[in-house]
Amino acid sequence: MKILELTNYSKGICGVWQRVKQESELLSKKGHDVQVFSTNFTKGSEEVAPRHEKIGKIKITRFPTRKMGGEAFSNWDFKKEAKIFKPDIIIAHSYRHPHTTKALKIAKEIGAKVFLVTHAPFDRKDTRSFLSSLIVPFYDKTIGPSTLKQFDKIITIVKWENKYLKKMRIKEDKISYIPNGIPEEFFEPVKEKSENKILFLGRISPIKDLEVLIEAISIIENKKIKLEIVGPAEKEYRRKLEAIVKGLNLSDRIIFLEGIYDLRKKIKKIDASSIFVLPSKSEGMPQGLIEAMARKRVVLASNNQAAKELIQDKKNGFLFRVGNSKDLAEKINAIIKDKKLKRVKENARKSVEKFKWSSVIEKIEELF
Repeated sequence: MKILELTNYSKGICGVWQRVKQESELLSKKGHDVQVFSTNFTKGSEEVAPRHEKIGKIKITRFPTRKMGGEAFSNWDFKKEAKIFKPDIIIAHSYRHPHTTKALKIAKEIGAKVFLVTHAPFDRKDTRSFLSSLIVPFYDKTIGPSTLKQFDKIITIVKWENKYLKKMRIKEDKISYIPNGIPEEFFEPVKEKSENKILFLGRISPIKDLEVLIEAISIIENKKIKLEIVGPAEKEYRRKLEAIVKGLNLSDRIIFLEGIYDLRKKIKKIDASSIFVLPSKSEGMPQGLIEAMARKRVVLASNNQAAKELIQDKKNGFLFRVGNSKDLAEKINAIIKDKKLKRVKENARKSVEKFKWSSVIEKIEELF
């Protein structure tokens, strides 16, 4: 089949782009003709991405884009190129974005099936601007339901999205749960010996609530344990965090490192940690957390909806109250003292085996 993937970003560190990239690569290996259309923005950078790029058999085309507010809300015109390609299937990523509604019109004109991958945008109240906090509920009550019903299928990446779709009167048979996948390499045997170190690995942005993790490090009992904060950073937010670290006299215990793009280096970094912490205010599908669980790390996450869907507290990981540094510190203290964590680590890996890309891609093809 000819498959067109539409996404905001196809350059930089972006969870949506990682889904599109892995999905496209695997679909192309199965013999499908896959193209990716996106904006010419680079996630986490001011850099303008090149117009054309090729990854394996996948052709990427990027379009001049006009920002319309927020981090990724933008308008770009790809109708002409889409009609030339004339795909059998269009996969539009990210609910509420203009390119997804454009996909519906194009699909109708060329006779293609069109699927929407929502990417869990519903649990984001704490991170929206004042204007967005007014527009989003209005959209979900008026425009959203009628738009969603026009897609052949709505693909959710986490199960907790269903309750929001139900409020918008979307029938269950319209929805398919197909999560993001992680590469098979994460399930290889663990060889690296872990160090006396806590790791955060992901995008360094306000939604990750890293202030809470830094404050927790300042009050934990073990003053020798170190924290590594690894990932591409929003510059202003990183400066804020560095100021907090300096103010708490933690510069010798907390270090910031740039993002890791090489898969093997990423696995090695995860394996070298003893505890993986994700303190986010909210998450869609926390990829880094799943990867750490696949590597049999002790994982500790804030009890947002996404983490609670993955972690059964004290069985395959641990949860602390969102935004509560004292609770986080107490959980870290308890984990350090616990000498019987082998079962928790084993359970962590077993619970995320369903996220192997080999399993996920089969579900996608079956849906098509």
